[in-house]
Amino acid sequence: MSYLDELFSVAGKTALVTGAATGIGRMAATALVRAGASVMIASRKGDDCIKVANELNGLGAPGKAEGFAGDVSSEAGIAALVGEVRARTEKLHILINNAGVSWGAPLESFPYHAWAKVFGVNVTAVFHLTRELLPLLDAGASDADPARVINLGSVMGTQPLADDAYSYTASKAAVHHLTRTLALELAGRRVTVNAFAPGPFQSRMTAFATGTDEQARHVGNHVPIGRIGAPDDIAGATLYLCSRAGSYVTGAILPIDGGQSVQHGLTLFKE
Repeated sequence: MSYLDELFSVAGKTALVTGAATGIGRMAATALVRAGASVMIASRKGDDCIKVANELNGLGAPGKAEGFAGDVSSEAGIAALVGEVRARTEKLHILINNAGVSWGAPLESFPYHAWAKVFGVNVTAVFHLTRELLPLLDAGASDADPARVINLGSVMGTQPLADDAYSYTASKAAVHHLTRTLALELAGRRVTVNAFAPGPFQSRMTAFATGTDEQARHVGNHVPIGRIGAPDDIAGATLYLCSRAGSYVTGAILPIDGGQSVQHGLTLFKE
């Protein structure tokens, strides 16, 4: 095995990725399968997850995928998902809390119920699912190779930017803070907890703005690096945090945003 393979290997690891039928979750799941992990893909649309798993298994990659339905929007749904995972494995090395929802409406008409719905999936489920899977993560952890949790934050949780998605942007800031809190609490249990804070990527959630190549280029023009995110951008970050290369990293909010998190319109003295 080469030095590179050894450092970034996830071969033989078992992972759960929620909301992985599309978008960033699918990108992370694909990277793990291609790098040799066994990946469980769960979302509300079980048929879509089975389809994606079949596609990933058709890549001829060293890893494998299994898809099934899992709804993290309620306590009962999370309990059912935990049961599905327990039926399939005795240990979990990687948990990617990717499932998320958004809601957009003008300030004047933003609905009350859009707060509970968005926070339920984006924040409450991250905490509750992680806690319920801790026995499996404990079983998968060792001193040399901790278990890994990656939560999906957002550049919108880093920057005071609403874009009519008031509950979403607040929920992602909460995810970042929860990530740091859990990182400290779980460090003694040999579990690292980090978050991705992505900028714009093509996904079902951003399809309204990035659905066509022309739209994607338009959005990319607002990014300092000049493009939207690509699957390899998520793949590289995933393999880094889930392999030996990232075993000493915990509590990090990793920007994958082409420079958006440090972008501002201020100039003090230059015209």
